[in-house]
Amino acid sequence: MTEKKLAENEYLKRDSRLLRGTITEGLATQVTGAFAAGDQQLIKFHGFYQQDDRDLRRERAEQKLEPLYSFMLRARVAGGVCTTAQWLGVDSIASELTHSHSIRLTSRQTFQYHGIAKRNLKTLIQGLDRQALDSIAACGDVNRNVMCSPNPQASILHTQVQQWAKQLSDELLPHTRAYAEIWLDGETLLDTAAEQEPIYGETYLPRKFKMAIAVPPDNDVDVYTNDLGLIAIADGEQLIGFNMLIGGGMGCTHGDHQTFPRLAEPLGFVSLADTMAAVKAVMTVQRDWGNRENRRRARLKYTVEDHGLDKVKAEVSRRANVVFQPAKTVTLTNRGDRYGWHEGADGLWHLTLFIEGGRISDQPDQPLQTGLREIAKCHQGEFRLTANQNLIVSSVTAEDKAKITALAEQYGLLRQVSASRGLGIACVALPTCPLAMAEAERYFPSLLSQIEALQQQHDIAQQPMVIRMTGCPNGCARPFAAEIGMVGKSPGRYNLYLGGSFNGDRLNKCYRENQTEAEILSILDSLFRDYASERLDGEGIGDFCVRVGRVKAVINAAEDFYD
Repeated sequence: MTEKKLAENEYLKRDSRLLRGTITEGLATQVTGAFAAGDQQLIKFHGFYQQDDRDLRRERAEQKLEPLYSFMLRARVAGGVCTTAQWLGVDSIASELTHSHSIRLTSRQTFQYHGIAKRNLKTLIQGLDRQALDSIAACGDVNRNVMCSPNPQASILHTQVQQWAKQLSDELLPHTRAYAEIWLDGETLLDTAAEQEPIYGETYLPRKFKMAIAVPPDNDVDVYTNDLGLIAIADGEQLIGFNMLIGGGMGCTHGDHQTFPRLAEPLGFVSLADTMAAVKAVMTVQRDWGNRENRRRARLKYTVEDHGLDKVKAEVSRRANVVFQPAKTVTLTNRGDRYGWHEGADGLWHLTLFIEGGRISDQPDQPLQTGLREIAKCHQGEFRLTANQNLIVSSVTAEDKAKITALAEQYGLLRQVSASRGLGIACVALPTCPLAMAEAERYFPSLLSQIEALQQQHDIAQQPMVIRMTGCPNGCARPFAAEIGMVGKSPGRYNLYLGGSFNGDRLNKCYRENQTEAEILSILDSLFRDYASERLDGEGIGDFCVRVGRVKAVINAAEDFYD
């Protein structure tokens, strides 16, 4: 029998000596700012991507210069919680070792740096290590940063959930010593034959793996969009287990109908005692059953789609020796963050700040980075990053509340925004992301201003709408789970998606392809006019689009997303 030809990355992983490749040699080579092609895939497992400034590509090519290569590094921050001391270290690193001098909060509840020169990579990673932070497994074909609801008000339950996020993140880390050897000057293991990856194996997973924990009634982590989702089930304030969901994922490829976004489906309820075994079983099933021939169809969502949920569930149960109970009844509603001050159950206060696009930098009218630095110097609690690219100054005593408020006001951190802007997310896109086909982060705020004007014009300004934008269909800002989604097709043009549910349990559907800004605004103008006069009481814009037939509801993504 002829052996199946695998995707190129599978051979790279197999021959990498558990993620070592020739990264060390590439790091020492300063004649180029880039790594070798194969190592560009392996460095993702170490938490960073090679990029270049696409705004300068043509100019540098005309000057016979190589592209202006730099790197984007993403940290692993389970559940998005970091101490103020860690934040000060993170801020110092950004100022000293990146071209952008800024910090970007991501839609996966962590932070990343942009514009790192190759010569600074090792220094930067060692700086993170001194803050008890790392970037191992923040990218690559492994379990990525584990998200959990950042809402600290229900203190007892959320503390338990946060502990689970940290435990899952640590337990599912790769066992290879490559990261410590290359970046932290750990002892080099000359014979790697004895090294084992009990969960991942020598070729790791077929594709990336994302996990999140939601705490009802909040769906602020978009739990259905993950490969594996856990919905916390409590008896009073005591966590007793989780509803487990599998098979979610946002990415697809323009024009390839074999690829599609998908929402996770329930396996059932699992007790705390069985949770870790069940999670590991899901991952090993994906390791063994996932598609290693075509990376476009290598996510767990396609494994579930191709084999069927019942078959996958039976195999997970067998491997984990777990019998899933019927899923508990839960209601998930709000996907946004609670801006402003809120008091927790333990009497501590929490201040949620809106960070446009997650970009923390100093601007002439808004010195956000300096403001957060000053808060961190005097704050005795912690910072919490949210899945909506915002930041919570958490666990503030009543005595310190006025001091934190004064600093936030002084540095322009207390920004009042519309309900829709407060729910919006955009990916980085141009100029650094190599996959971007159109703008997103740089353009989204101005487009939102025009959408807000339309809402005002039609007297629906108070109606929250989940609006998201990405520069390509890989879906980093989860646009297919938005009520209104815009996905880049080419410079200045986007596919417009309508009909997602407000609470995130239904995908949207493409309404018009390849639209310009003027065309998008014209469509939304007409839609808002109809919505203002014909909506039902409490009906969101996504539900309205489905009810009046603007788009059909997506019930089965494989069948409905493109028809």
